Amino acid sequence: MNTEEDCLLRPDVRRSRPGTCWRVRYTLALLACLGFCVVYGLRVNLSVALVAMVNSTYDGIDGNTNSECPGGNTPDTTYKNGDFNWDQKTQGLILGSFFYGYICTQLPGGWLASQFGGKHLFGFGVLCTSIFTLLTPWAAHQGIPMLIALRILEGLGEGVTFPAMHAIWSSWAPPLERSKLLTLSYAGCQLGNIIFMPLAGVLCASEIAGGWPSVFYIFGSLGILWFVVWTLMVTEKPADHPTISEAERDYIISSIGTSQDRKTTKQNTPWSAIWSSPAVWAIIIAHFCNNWGFYTFLTLLPSYFKEVLNFSILTNGFLSAVPYSTQWLFIVIAGQIADWLLRRRISSVSDVRKVFCVTAFIIPACLLVATSYTGCTTTTLSVCLFSTALGFTGFNLSGFNVNHLDIAPRYAGILMGITNSFGTVPGIAAPYVAGWITNKKPDRAHWQIVFFISAGLYVIGAISFVTLSKGSERRWNIPEKDMIQESVRKL
Repeated sequence: MNTEEDCLLRPDVRRSRPGTCWRVRYTLALLACLGFCVVYGLRVNLSVALVAMVNSTYDGIDGNTNSECPGGNTPDTTYKNGDFNWDQKTQGLILGSFFYGYICTQLPGGWLASQFGGKHLFGFGVLCTSIFTLLTPWAAHQGIPMLIALRILEGLGEGVTFPAMHAIWSSWAPPLERSKLLTLSYAGCQLGNIIFMPLAGVLCASEIAGGWPSVFYIFGSLGILWFVVWTLMVTEKPADHPTISEAERDYIISSIGTSQDRKTTKQNTPWSAIWSSPAVWAIIIAHFCNNWGFYTFLTLLPSYFKEVLNFSILTNGFLSAVPYSTQWLFIVIAGQIADWLLRRRISSVSDVRKVFCVTAFIIPACLLVATSYTGCTTTTLSVCLFSTALGFTGFNLSGFNVNHLDIAPRYAGILMGITNSFGTVPGIAAPYVAGWITNKKPDRAHWQIVFFISAGLYVIGAISFVTLSKGSERRWNIPEKDMIQESVRKL
Protein backbone atom coordinates (compact mmCIF):
# COMPACT_ATOMS: atom_id res chain seq x y z
CA MET A 1 0.00 0.00 0.00
CA ASN A 2 1.24 3.47 -0.84
CA THR A 3 1.78 5.82 2.07
CA GLU A 4 0.52 9.38 2.19
CA GLU A 5 4.11 10.52 1.74
CA ASP A 6 4.25 8.50 -1.51
CA CYS A 7 1.21 10.31 -2.83
CA LEU A 8 2.64 13.70 -1.90
CA LEU A 9 6.24 13.26 -2.98
CA ARG A 10 6.34 10.56 -5.65
CA PRO A 11 4.73 11.52 -8.97
CA ASP A 12 5.62 8.05 -10.34
CA VAL A 13 3.21 6.48 -7.87
CA ARG A 14 0.41 8.73 -9.06
CA ARG A 15 1.13 7.92 -12.70
CA SER A 16 1.47 4.16 -12.28
CA ARG A 17 -1.52 3.70 -10.00
CA PRO A 18 -4.10 6.34 -10.89
CA GLY A 19 -6.78 6.81 -8.29
CA THR A 20 -4.73 5.47 -5.39
CA CYS A 21 -4.04 8.98 -4.12
CA TRP A 22 -7.64 10.12 -3.87
CA ARG A 23 -8.33 10.72 -0.20
CA VAL A 24 -11.30 11.52 1.99
CA ARG A 25 -9.90 14.99 2.68
CA TYR A 26 -10.17 15.70 -1.06
CA THR A 27 -13.83 14.71 -0.93
CA LEU A 28 -14.24 17.12 1.98
CA ALA A 29 -12.57 19.84 -0.10
CA LEU A 30 -14.95 19.11 -3.00
CA LEU A 31 -18.06 19.25 -0.81
CA ALA A 32 -16.79 22.42 0.86
CA CYS A 33 -16.18 23.91 -2.58
CA LEU A 34 -19.77 23.11 -3.59
CA GLY A 35 -20.98 24.54 -0.29
CA PHE A 36 -19.25 27.86 -0.87
CA CYS A 37 -20.47 27.79 -4.45
CA VAL A 38 -24.02 27.70 -3.09
CA VAL A 39 -23.18 30.28 -0.39
CA TYR A 40 -22.04 32.82 -2.96
CA GLY A 41 -24.92 32.02 -5.26
CA LEU A 42 -27.23 32.92 -2.38
CA ARG A 43 -25.20 36.06 -1.71
CA VAL A 44 -24.89 37.52 -5.24
CA ASN A 45 -28.33 36.58 -6.57
CA LEU A 46 -29.72 39.95 -5.53
CA SER A 47 -26.85 41.85 -7.21
CA VAL A 48 -27.98 40.57 -10.62
CA ALA A 49 -31.71 40.30 -9.93
CA LEU A 50 -31.78 43.89 -8.66
CA VAL A 51 -31.13 45.13 -12.20
CA ALA A 52 -34.40 43.50 -13.28
CA MET A 53 -36.30 44.34 -10.09
CA VAL A 54 -35.77 48.10 -10.30
CA ASN A 55 -37.77 50.37 -12.60
CA SER A 56 -34.95 51.93 -14.62
CA THR A 57 -37.21 54.79 -15.81
CA TYR A 58 -37.75 55.91 -12.23
CA ASP A 59 -36.93 59.56 -11.55
CA GLY A 60 -37.09 60.30 -15.27
CA ILE A 61 -33.93 58.37 -16.19
CA ASP A 62 -34.20 56.13 -19.22
CA GLY A 63 -32.49 52.88 -18.29
CA ASN A 64 -32.15 51.66 -21.85
CA THR A 65 -29.82 54.44 -22.87
CA ASN A 66 -26.75 55.87 -21.25
CA SER A 67 -25.08 59.18 -21.94
CA GLU A 68 -21.70 57.61 -21.19
CA CYS A 69 -22.07 55.22 -24.13
CA PRO A 70 -24.72 56.75 -26.42
CA GLY A 71 -25.83 54.15 -28.91
CA GLY A 72 -22.93 51.95 -27.96
CA ASN A 73 -25.05 48.91 -27.16
CA THR A 74 -28.40 47.52 -28.14
CA PRO A 75 -31.22 48.76 -25.88
CA ASP A 76 -32.13 46.20 -23.28
CA THR A 77 -35.41 44.54 -24.24
CA THR A 78 -34.71 41.20 -22.58
CA TYR A 79 -36.81 41.99 -19.52
CA LYS A 80 -39.56 44.33 -18.45
CA ASN A 81 -38.89 47.25 -16.19
CA GLY A 82 -39.23 46.24 -12.57
CA ASP A 83 -41.89 47.40 -10.15
CA PHE A 84 -39.60 48.90 -7.53
CA ASN A 85 -38.70 52.59 -7.54
CA TRP A 86 -35.36 52.42 -5.75
CA ASP A 87 -32.63 54.98 -6.37
CA GLN A 88 -28.88 54.27 -6.17
CA LYS A 89 -28.58 54.96 -2.44
CA THR A 90 -31.54 52.70 -1.67
CA GLN A 91 -30.07 49.91 -3.78
CA GLY A 92 -26.74 50.32 -2.00
CA LEU A 93 -28.51 50.09 1.35
CA ILE A 94 -30.34 46.93 0.32
CA LEU A 95 -27.18 45.28 -1.02
CA GLY A 96 -25.22 46.23 2.08
CA SER A 97 -27.88 45.09 4.57
CA PHE A 98 -26.80 41.46 4.19
CA PHE A 99 -23.53 42.32 5.91
CA TYR A 100 -25.21 43.78 9.01
CA GLY A 101 -26.21 40.25 9.90
CA TYR A 102 -23.07 38.71 8.47
CA ILE A 103 -20.76 40.68 10.75
CA CYS A 104 -22.70 39.74 13.90
CA THR A 105 -22.05 35.99 13.68
CA GLN A 106 -18.37 36.03 12.69
CA LEU A 107 -16.82 35.92 16.14
CA PRO A 108 -19.61 33.84 17.74
CA GLY A 109 -19.30 31.46 14.79
CA GLY A 110 -15.57 31.08 15.38
CA TRP A 111 -16.08 30.42 19.08
CA LEU A 112 -18.89 27.92 18.49
CA ALA A 113 -16.83 26.09 15.87
CA SER A 114 -13.84 25.83 18.22
CA GLN A 115 -16.05 24.49 21.00
CA PHE A 116 -18.43 22.17 19.15
CA GLY A 117 -16.90 21.70 15.69
CA GLY A 118 -17.56 23.21 12.30
CA LYS A 119 -19.49 20.54 10.40
CA HIS A 120 -22.99 21.23 11.67
CA LEU A 121 -22.37 24.96 12.07
CA PHE A 122 -21.37 25.27 8.42
CA GLY A 123 -24.26 23.10 7.26
CA PHE A 124 -26.97 24.85 9.23
CA GLY A 125 -25.56 28.25 8.24
CA VAL A 126 -26.13 27.40 4.59
CA LEU A 127 -29.52 25.83 5.30
CA CYS A 128 -30.86 28.89 7.12
CA THR A 129 -29.65 31.20 4.36
CA SER A 130 -31.31 28.98 1.75
CA ILE A 131 -34.68 29.09 3.52
CA PHE A 132 -34.56 32.88 3.86
CA THR A 133 -33.61 33.16 0.17
CA LEU A 134 -36.84 31.37 -0.77
CA LEU A 135 -38.75 34.15 1.02
CA THR A 136 -37.00 37.04 -0.77
CA PRO A 137 -39.64 37.73 -3.49
CA TRP A 138 -42.33 37.87 -0.82
CA ALA A 139 -40.24 40.21 1.32
CA ALA A 140 -39.51 42.54 -1.60
CA HIS A 141 -43.20 43.07 -2.23
CA GLN A 142 -43.78 43.79 1.44
CA GLY A 143 -41.50 46.80 1.25
CA ILE A 144 -37.91 47.91 1.75
CA PRO A 145 -37.86 47.38 5.57
CA MET A 146 -38.98 43.75 5.22
CA LEU A 147 -36.45 43.05 2.45
CA ILE A 148 -33.64 44.59 4.46
CA ALA A 149 -34.66 42.58 7.55
CA LEU A 150 -34.64 39.34 5.53
CA ARG A 151 -31.24 40.10 4.04
CA ILE A 152 -29.89 40.72 7.55
CA LEU A 153 -31.19 37.28 8.59
CA GLU A 154 -29.49 35.74 5.55
CA GLY A 155 -26.27 37.40 6.66
CA LEU A 156 -26.62 35.92 10.14
CA GLY A 157 -26.78 32.45 8.61
CA GLU A 158 -23.84 32.90 6.25
CA GLY A 159 -21.71 34.64 8.86
CA VAL A 160 -20.66 31.37 10.50
CA THR A 161 -19.52 29.64 7.31
CA PHE A 162 -15.93 30.87 6.98
CA PRO A 163 -15.00 30.49 10.68
CA ALA A 164 -16.61 27.03 10.67
CA MET A 165 -14.63 25.95 7.62
CA HIS A 166 -11.33 27.15 9.10
CA ALA A 167 -12.14 25.12 12.23
CA ILE A 168 -12.82 22.03 10.12
CA TRP A 169 -9.52 22.33 8.26
CA SER A 170 -7.61 22.77 11.50
CA SER A 171 -8.43 19.07 12.06
CA TRP A 172 -8.24 17.87 8.47
CA ALA A 173 -5.51 19.80 6.59
CA PRO A 174 -1.88 18.60 6.91
CA PRO A 175 0.54 21.59 7.11
CA LEU A 176 2.04 20.92 3.67
CA GLU A 177 -1.41 20.85 2.06
CA ARG A 178 -3.05 23.82 3.75
CA SER A 179 -2.80 26.19 0.79
CA LYS A 180 -4.08 23.56 -1.64
CA LEU A 181 -7.01 22.31 0.43
CA LEU A 182 -8.15 25.74 1.59
CA THR A 183 -7.92 27.28 -1.86
CA LEU A 184 -9.84 24.35 -3.37
CA SER A 185 -12.55 24.86 -0.76
CA TYR A 186 -12.81 28.63 -0.98
CA ALA A 187 -12.54 28.59 -4.78
CA GLY A 188 -16.18 27.55 -4.56
CA CYS A 189 -16.97 31.20 -3.87
CA GLN A 190 -15.75 32.11 -7.34
CA LEU A 191 -17.50 29.11 -8.87
CA GLY A 192 -20.70 30.42 -7.32
CA ASN A 193 -20.20 33.73 -9.08
CA ILE A 194 -19.23 32.02 -12.34
CA ILE A 195 -22.26 29.73 -12.35
CA PHE A 196 -24.97 31.72 -10.65
CA MET A 197 -24.40 35.20 -12.10
CA PRO A 198 -25.07 34.08 -15.70
CA LEU A 199 -27.84 31.77 -14.50
CA ALA A 200 -29.45 34.66 -12.64
CA GLY A 201 -29.29 36.76 -15.80
CA VAL A 202 -30.93 33.99 -17.83
CA LEU A 203 -33.67 33.48 -15.24
CA CYS A 204 -34.37 37.21 -14.99
CA ALA A 205 -34.77 37.40 -18.77
CA SER A 206 -36.94 34.27 -18.99
CA GLU A 207 -40.71 34.70 -18.80
CA ILE A 208 -41.07 30.91 -18.83
CA ALA A 209 -39.00 30.58 -15.64
CA GLY A 210 -41.00 33.38 -14.05
CA GLY A 211 -38.51 36.26 -14.19
CA TRP A 212 -36.44 37.49 -11.27
CA PRO A 213 -38.38 35.65 -8.49
CA SER A 214 -37.23 32.31 -9.95
CA VAL A 215 -33.63 33.28 -9.10
CA PHE A 216 -34.39 33.06 -5.39
CA TYR A 217 -36.59 29.98 -5.59
CA ILE A 218 -34.05 27.91 -7.55
CA PHE A 219 -30.97 29.05 -5.63
CA GLY A 220 -32.64 28.45 -2.27
CA SER A 221 -33.68 24.94 -3.28
CA LEU A 222 -30.13 24.08 -4.35
CA GLY A 223 -28.86 25.15 -0.93
CA ILE A 224 -31.25 22.79 0.82
CA LEU A 225 -30.21 19.90 -1.44
CA TRP A 226 -26.52 20.55 -0.71
CA PHE A 227 -27.22 20.54 3.05
CA VAL A 228 -28.60 17.00 2.87
CA VAL A 229 -25.50 15.70 1.04
CA TRP A 230 -23.10 17.53 3.39
CA THR A 231 -24.78 16.15 6.51
CA LEU A 232 -24.60 12.56 5.26
CA MET A 233 -21.02 12.56 3.95
CA VAL A 234 -18.90 14.75 6.26
CA THR A 235 -17.54 14.09 9.75
CA GLU A 236 -15.98 16.49 12.22
CA LYS A 237 -12.61 14.77 12.48
CA PRO A 238 -10.65 12.18 10.45
CA ALA A 239 -10.89 9.63 13.26
CA ASP A 240 -14.71 9.72 13.04
CA HIS A 241 -15.00 9.07 9.31
CA PRO A 242 -16.40 5.59 8.54
CA THR A 243 -14.61 5.05 5.21
CA ILE A 244 -11.26 6.78 5.71
CA SER A 245 -8.22 4.56 5.23
CA GLU A 246 -5.97 3.83 8.17
CA ALA A 247 -3.02 5.32 6.26
CA GLU A 248 -4.78 8.63 5.62
CA ARG A 249 -6.12 8.87 9.15
CA ASP A 250 -2.71 8.23 10.69
CA TYR A 251 -1.01 10.63 8.29
CA ILE A 252 -3.38 13.51 9.07
CA ILE A 253 -3.30 12.99 12.83
CA SER A 254 0.48 12.57 12.98
CA SER A 255 1.19 15.62 10.80
CA ILE A 256 -1.26 17.90 12.59
CA GLY A 257 -1.08 16.36 16.05
CA THR A 258 -3.75 16.67 18.72
CA SER A 259 -2.49 19.92 20.24
CA GLN A 260 -4.74 21.95 17.93
CA ASP A 261 -7.75 20.40 19.66
CA ARG A 262 -8.88 22.66 22.50
CA LYS A 263 -10.95 19.86 23.99
CA THR A 264 -7.75 17.86 24.45
CA THR A 265 -5.65 20.65 25.97
CA LYS A 266 -8.48 22.43 27.84
CA GLN A 267 -6.71 25.76 27.32
CA ASN A 268 -8.63 28.99 27.70
CA THR A 269 -8.65 31.37 24.74
CA PRO A 270 -5.74 33.85 25.15
CA TRP A 271 -7.79 36.87 24.14
CA SER A 272 -5.25 39.43 25.31
CA ALA A 273 -2.41 37.79 23.38
CA ILE A 274 -4.57 37.49 20.27
CA TRP A 275 -5.63 41.14 20.22
CA SER A 276 -2.12 42.39 20.93
CA SER A 277 -0.42 40.20 18.32
CA PRO A 278 1.01 42.13 15.32
CA ALA A 279 0.62 38.96 13.23
CA VAL A 280 -3.14 38.97 13.88
CA TRP A 281 -3.43 42.65 13.01
CA ALA A 282 -1.53 42.01 9.78
CA ILE A 283 -4.32 39.61 8.74
CA ILE A 284 -7.04 41.97 9.98
CA ILE A 285 -5.79 44.91 7.91
CA ALA A 286 -5.17 42.76 4.84
CA HIS A 287 -8.62 41.17 5.18
CA PHE A 288 -10.30 44.58 5.39
CA CYS A 289 -8.43 46.05 2.42
CA ASN A 290 -8.92 42.96 0.26
CA ASN A 291 -12.62 42.77 0.99
CA TRP A 292 -13.24 46.42 0.19
CA GLY A 293 -12.17 45.81 -3.37
CA PHE A 294 -13.81 42.38 -3.53
CA TYR A 295 -17.20 43.55 -2.29
CA THR A 296 -17.04 46.52 -4.63
CA PHE A 297 -16.72 43.99 -7.44
CA LEU A 298 -19.22 41.53 -5.99
CA THR A 299 -22.14 43.84 -5.33
CA LEU A 300 -21.61 46.62 -7.86
CA LEU A 301 -20.06 45.17 -11.01
CA PRO A 302 -23.48 44.36 -12.56
CA SER A 303 -24.56 47.96 -11.90
CA TYR A 304 -21.36 49.32 -13.49
CA PHE A 305 -21.83 47.18 -16.57
CA LYS A 306 -25.41 48.41 -16.91
CA GLU A 307 -24.99 52.09 -16.06
CA VAL A 308 -21.65 52.86 -17.68
CA LEU A 309 -21.11 50.18 -20.32
CA ASN A 310 -24.84 49.81 -21.03
CA PHE A 311 -24.97 46.01 -21.23
CA SER A 312 -28.31 44.20 -21.25
CA ILE A 313 -29.38 42.11 -18.26
CA LEU A 314 -28.56 38.85 -20.09
CA THR A 315 -25.14 40.08 -21.24
CA ASN A 316 -24.60 41.60 -17.81
CA GLY A 317 -25.00 38.29 -16.01
CA PHE A 318 -22.51 36.52 -18.26
CA LEU A 319 -19.93 39.31 -18.30
CA SER A 320 -20.16 39.79 -14.53
CA ALA A 321 -19.08 36.16 -14.18
CA VAL A 322 -16.01 36.49 -16.40
CA PRO A 323 -13.75 38.13 -13.75
CA TYR A 324 -14.61 35.39 -11.26
CA SER A 325 -13.64 32.71 -13.78
CA THR A 326 -10.19 34.26 -13.90
CA GLN A 327 -10.07 34.56 -10.12
CA TRP A 328 -11.04 30.90 -9.65
CA LEU A 329 -8.23 29.82 -11.99
CA PHE A 330 -5.68 32.02 -10.21
CA ILE A 331 -6.80 30.76 -6.79
CA VAL A 332 -6.30 27.10 -7.72
CA ILE A 333 -2.95 27.74 -9.39
CA ALA A 334 -1.70 29.89 -6.50
CA GLY A 335 -2.58 27.22 -3.95
CA GLN A 336 -0.62 24.58 -5.86
CA ILE A 337 2.40 26.86 -6.27
CA ALA A 338 2.42 27.91 -2.62
CA ASP A 339 2.41 24.34 -1.31
CA TRP A 340 5.02 23.32 -3.90
CA LEU A 341 7.36 26.10 -2.73
CA LEU A 342 6.92 24.99 0.88
CA ARG A 343 7.21 21.28 0.17
CA ARG A 344 10.44 21.78 -1.79
CA ARG A 345 11.68 24.17 0.91
CA ILE A 346 12.36 26.83 -1.69
CA SER A 347 10.79 29.54 0.47
CA SER A 348 9.75 29.88 4.08
CA VAL A 349 6.10 30.06 5.09
CA SER A 350 6.50 33.74 5.94
CA ASP A 351 8.05 34.61 2.57
CA VAL A 352 5.41 32.69 0.63
CA ARG A 353 2.55 34.42 2.44
CA LYS A 354 4.09 37.89 1.97
CA VAL A 355 4.98 37.47 -1.71
CA PHE A 356 1.54 36.11 -2.56
CA CYS A 357 -0.17 38.88 -0.59
CA VAL A 358 1.83 41.65 -2.27
CA THR A 359 1.07 40.14 -5.68
CA ALA A 360 -2.63 40.00 -4.80
CA PHE A 361 -2.70 43.67 -3.82
CA ILE A 362 -0.30 45.67 -5.98
CA ILE A 363 -1.10 44.25 -9.43
CA PRO A 364 -4.90 44.65 -8.99
CA ALA A 365 -4.38 48.20 -7.66
CA CYS A 366 -2.55 49.16 -10.85
CA LEU A 367 -5.14 47.44 -13.04
CA LEU A 368 -8.06 49.13 -11.29
CA VAL A 369 -6.52 52.53 -11.93
CA ALA A 370 -6.07 51.58 -15.58
CA THR A 371 -9.66 50.31 -15.81
CA SER A 372 -11.02 53.60 -14.52
CA TYR A 373 -9.71 55.34 -17.65
CA THR A 374 -11.32 52.98 -20.15
CA GLY A 375 -14.61 54.01 -21.71
CA CYS A 376 -17.45 52.73 -23.85
CA THR A 377 -15.21 52.43 -26.93
CA THR A 378 -13.08 49.87 -25.10
CA THR A 379 -15.64 47.73 -23.31
CA THR A 380 -13.72 44.55 -24.13
CA LEU A 381 -10.58 46.05 -22.58
CA SER A 382 -12.58 47.02 -19.48
CA VAL A 383 -13.80 43.46 -18.97
CA CYS A 384 -10.27 42.09 -19.54
CA LEU A 385 -8.73 44.49 -17.01
CA PHE A 386 -11.45 43.73 -14.46
CA SER A 387 -10.91 40.02 -14.97
CA THR A 388 -7.14 40.19 -14.58
CA ALA A 389 -7.38 42.44 -11.52
CA LEU A 390 -9.84 40.18 -9.76
CA GLY A 391 -7.84 37.15 -10.85
CA PHE A 392 -4.68 38.31 -9.11
CA THR A 393 -6.59 39.04 -5.89
CA GLY A 394 -7.04 35.26 -5.74
CA PHE A 395 -3.41 34.99 -4.62
CA ASN A 396 -4.57 36.29 -1.24
CA LEU A 397 -6.10 32.93 -0.39
CA SER A 398 -2.56 31.57 -0.27
CA GLY A 399 -1.42 34.78 1.41
CA PHE A 400 -3.24 36.21 4.41
CA ASN A 401 -6.29 33.94 4.18
CA VAL A 402 -4.44 30.75 5.16
CA ASN A 403 -2.13 32.56 7.59
CA HIS A 404 -4.58 31.93 10.47
CA LEU A 405 -3.61 28.26 10.37
CA ASP A 406 0.10 29.11 10.25
CA ILE A 407 0.20 31.26 13.36
CA ALA A 408 -2.48 29.60 15.51
CA PRO A 409 -4.13 26.41 14.21
CA ARG A 410 -5.85 25.82 17.56
CA TYR A 411 -7.71 29.12 17.28
CA ALA A 412 -8.08 29.22 13.49
CA GLY A 413 -11.88 29.45 13.66
CA ILE A 414 -11.77 32.25 16.21
CA LEU A 415 -9.11 34.13 14.25
CA MET A 416 -11.15 33.84 11.08
CA GLY A 417 -14.16 35.13 12.98
CA ILE A 418 -12.16 38.15 14.17
CA THR A 419 -10.51 39.02 10.87
CA ASN A 420 -13.64 38.36 8.82
CA SER A 421 -15.60 40.64 11.16
CA PHE A 422 -13.31 43.46 10.10
CA GLY A 423 -13.45 42.13 6.56
CA THR A 424 -17.23 42.36 6.60
CA VAL A 425 -17.27 46.10 7.30
CA PRO A 426 -16.46 46.82 3.61
CA GLY A 427 -19.48 44.72 2.66
CA ILE A 428 -21.60 47.24 4.53
CA ALA A 429 -19.68 50.37 3.65
CA ALA A 430 -18.45 49.79 0.08
CA PRO A 431 -21.90 49.46 -1.60
CA TYR A 432 -23.23 52.46 0.34
CA VAL A 433 -20.19 54.64 -0.41
CA ALA A 434 -20.29 53.70 -4.09
CA GLY A 435 -24.05 54.34 -4.18
CA TRP A 436 -23.55 57.74 -2.54
CA ILE A 437 -20.79 58.66 -5.02
CA THR A 438 -22.68 57.52 -8.13
CA ASN A 439 -26.21 58.46 -7.05
CA LYS A 440 -26.41 61.85 -8.76
CA LYS A 441 -24.73 60.75 -11.95
CA PRO A 442 -23.57 57.15 -12.45
CA ASP A 443 -21.04 57.98 -15.17
CA ARG A 444 -17.44 56.89 -15.64
CA ALA A 445 -15.99 59.89 -13.81
CA HIS A 446 -17.89 59.07 -10.61
CA TRP A 447 -17.17 55.35 -10.86
CA GLN A 448 -13.51 56.31 -11.25
CA ILE A 449 -13.55 57.57 -7.67
CA VAL A 450 -14.91 54.21 -6.51
CA PHE A 451 -12.04 52.36 -8.19
CA PHE A 452 -9.38 54.73 -6.84
CA ILE A 453 -10.60 54.12 -3.29
CA SER A 454 -10.23 50.35 -3.75
CA ALA A 455 -6.78 50.72 -5.32
CA GLY A 456 -5.55 52.89 -2.44
CA LEU A 457 -6.74 50.37 0.15
CA TYR A 458 -4.99 47.58 -1.76
CA VAL A 459 -1.68 49.41 -1.38
CA ILE A 460 -2.28 49.88 2.35
CA GLY A 461 -3.05 46.17 2.71
CA ALA A 462 0.18 45.14 1.00
CA ILE A 463 2.38 47.42 3.10
CA SER A 464 0.74 46.37 6.37
CA PHE A 465 0.99 42.65 5.72
CA VAL A 466 4.64 42.77 4.69
CA THR A 467 5.48 44.81 7.78
CA LEU A 468 3.54 42.91 10.45
CA SER A 469 2.86 39.33 9.34
CA LYS A 470 4.53 36.13 10.56
CA GLY A 471 4.63 32.63 9.17
CA SER A 472 5.38 30.57 12.28
CA GLU A 473 3.17 29.36 15.12
CA ARG A 474 2.73 32.00 17.82
CA ARG A 475 3.77 31.23 21.37
CA TRP A 476 0.27 31.84 22.74
CA ASN A 477 -1.10 29.02 20.55
CA ILE A 478 1.10 26.40 22.27
CA PRO A 479 -0.36 24.77 25.42
CA GLU A 480 1.60 25.49 28.57
CA LYS A 481 2.32 21.80 29.19
CA ASP A 482 3.81 21.44 25.70
CA MET A 483 6.03 24.47 26.29
CA ILE A 484 7.28 22.94 29.53
CA GLN A 485 7.99 19.61 27.84
CA GLU A 486 9.88 21.36 25.04
CA SER A 487 11.97 23.32 27.53
CA VAL A 488 12.82 20.14 29.44
CA ARG A 489 13.75 18.37 26.21
CA LYS A 490 16.17 21.15 25.25
CA LEU A 491 17.80 20.99 28.68
